[in-house]
Amino acid sequence: MRDPPGEITATVRDPCSLLARFVYPPGNRGYTVRASLPGRIGPLEVRNRIVMAPMISNLAQETGATDEAHIAYLAARARGGTGLVITEYTYVDGLNSRGSRNELGAHREDFVPKLRRLTEAIHEAGSLVFLQLVHAGGKAGWNTNPQAPMAPSALDYGGHHPREMTAEDLDQVVESFRRAARVGALSNFDGLEIHAAHAYLLHEFLSPALNRREDRYGGSFENRLRLVQEVLQAVRREAGLPLGIRLSLYEDEADGYPPEYGVQVAERLEGLDYVHFSAGRFAPPGSSASFGYPALHILRRLPRRPALPTMVVGSVLDGNGVEEVLEKVDFVSVGRAMLADPNFAWKVMHDPEGLRPCIRCNQACRDLRWGEVRCTVNPDTGHEAECPPRRPITGPIAIVGGGVKGLEAALQASLAGASVTLYEAREALGGQLLDLPEGAKRSEFLRLVRYYETVLRRRGVSFRLKTRYDGDAVDCRPDRTYESLLARRPSEVDSPIYQHLDEALELAREQKVTITEGSLSALDPVRAHAFREEAVRRGITFHAGSPSPEAFSCGGQRQYDIRQAILAGRRALDEYLRGRDGLPS
Repeated sequence: MRDPPGEITATVRDPCSLLARFVYPPGNRGYTVRASLPGRIGPLEVRNRIVMAPMISNLAQETGATDEAHIAYLAARARGGTGLVITEYTYVDGLNSRGSRNELGAHREDFVPKLRRLTEAIHEAGSLVFLQLVHAGGKAGWNTNPQAPMAPSALDYGGHHPREMTAEDLDQVVESFRRAARVGALSNFDGLEIHAAHAYLLHEFLSPALNRREDRYGGSFENRLRLVQEVLQAVRREAGLPLGIRLSLYEDEADGYPPEYGVQVAERLEGLDYVHFSAGRFAPPGSSASFGYPALHILRRLPRRPALPTMVVGSVLDGNGVEEVLEKVDFVSVGRAMLADPNFAWKVMHDPEGLRPCIRCNQACRDLRWGEVRCTVNPDTGHEAECPPRRPITGPIAIVGGGVKGLEAALQASLAGASVTLYEAREALGGQLLDLPEGAKRSEFLRLVRYYETVLRRRGVSFRLKTRYDGDAVDCRPDRTYESLLARRPSEVDSPIYQHLDEALELAREQKVTITEGSLSALDPVRAHAFREEAVRRGITFHAGSPSPEAFSCGGQRQYDIRQAILAGRRALDEYLRGRDGLPS
């Protein structure tokens, strides 16, 4: 890692963030990295090169207005040292532009006072904030908009066929972006980003596969850019703010456009201050690749840096990833890793070993059809506005169990002031994660165990491995275990339990295995796609419909995963303390 000249200092001032409470070693002045250097977007100076990527949160109100939970969520990342925060995609009209429930909106000027509260909170933390504007087009929600979705061409969008847009629709879209840009300017945003990626409306016009029009908005390369250019011009004239665009560098489908096409689009459009490259149309992995795919996958397919300031997103997990991105482009855009640790930027520059890792599980953070943003390894994500008082703990506390549940209980007890000893019967920390049979998954998930071990050792927690303890202690052995497939060796599996899917892959090394399609119901589509590819490589077949009477079935149970283990560790500590203090549980 090459360290450029220059150094920054930063403090974490979020009293509600668990991750802000660590005591860093005295004299730790931090690491000087390329990310710490200021950057420029148009006339603006950004304090460093790390950007919080726009991510759907569903934390806004059902009307589209922001609220305290949404503001606290974004402000926590600003306090964590991020140079620039880009809001989640924000819909531009109340007709048919909305893509998800509780999506942030900018289609009404009466939203301005609350949006000013959002920009004020982020500015007070020292960050800049851009408003990302979107029309969801053919991907707009059928049940969340007054009018039906529309698209450049009436094609299949996941089983739905939006109507083809008219000339009047095109004019209305430009006007909607203009009005939303005015809301952004009145709300004191520092800049605007136009979302033209991920098969939302403007990407639909750019994509040769989705734009089959034969008028002046389709056919040739120049015609496919026309609507996007008209939107950019209208937004620039109305708001006068620094302006960027988010593009899919490439599409993952067989008929998708290649990376060079994405670069050409960025360079041909006029009036831009930067381009923000993501990837994907419908097919996985898109931008949020799971552990079944390589990290930095978008950067690795960037053929060259365009002739304008550039930022790139896509599985940037740590300081090494940040530095690798910044060797090629101007800014690094970080998504899921900032859900795992809101202080990602500060820690990358000052304390990389203290970074709570994103494990790319694509589970809690992707369950956004009905839920709010969450994170498997950080249960505080989405709850930043809630700051329950921490009860001080004095004296020694013993924890039994060195899995995630016990490690989290030990961390919480240590943060509250206890002298903690953790007992584990096995020879290593990690609990059930040590038994994961799938290599890529085990490698990613054990990064979380290493994080716990690092921060707990810093805080003076003692580990007693290969030791059983029967005294008074917080019992953090697993809440739930599942019967193993490997003992019964079934030929058909009907279970959404992660453990059983992992074991099915192992079982297929020795025998024929069939898995029901319903077994993939608990997996995010990206992760399901990666699992299916690996399963097929191992000779596993899939079938729809009901399982046979001989199938191994395990359904209807709440998944016991890492997030549930972390929450269980917190509950176990709290229940132990209540019992010790004579309080009702």
